[in-house]
Amino acid sequence: SSTHDKNDSYYTDPAIAQLVADMVETMADAGGVGLAAPQVHASLRVIVFFVPPQRAADPEAAEGTSGGPVKLTCLINPQIDPLDPAIDEDWEACLSLPGLTGKVPRWRRIRYRALSLAGDEIDREAEGFHARVVQHEIDHLDGMLYFRRIRDLATFGFVEEVQRAKSH
Repeated sequence: SSTHDKNDSYYTDPAIAQLVADMVETMADAGGVGLAAPQVHASLRVIVFFVPPQRAADPEAAEGTSGGPVKLTCLINPQIDPLDPAIDEDWEACLSLPGLTGKVPRWRRIRYRALSLAGDEIDREAEGFHARVVQHEIDHLDGMLYFRRIRDLATFGFVEEVQRAKSH
């Protein structure tokens, strides 16, 4: 059963539409692929993200498929569920912690549900980078920054230092 009702969604609220437009502009200015409302000081469960083809698990897959590229997407009140117990560790960075990176464990495959800005239901499966970016942004909604998930703090540091260490 649906946990969302179009009648109580944000889609009729011009303030939410303006917030999302501002978030998209902020994300683009910073060169990011995702942003959560709390990062722009809005205490709402809203995220925006996209998956460019070069970051997709399968760049040739159809847009919006679990491993394919994803066009700019707004999720309102998102919920995630892991689809299997497999965890991947990979490098992440965050606009809230400029210049830093760390190796973060995330579920490899997830399902997420949310409302779109238009008030439509979104129900997708995601894997690889798509799954990672959604989990990262939803963590912001829950007050969690990625460095708190890092298992080995030796894999956390300034981007230049980590790249230098990886090249040796």
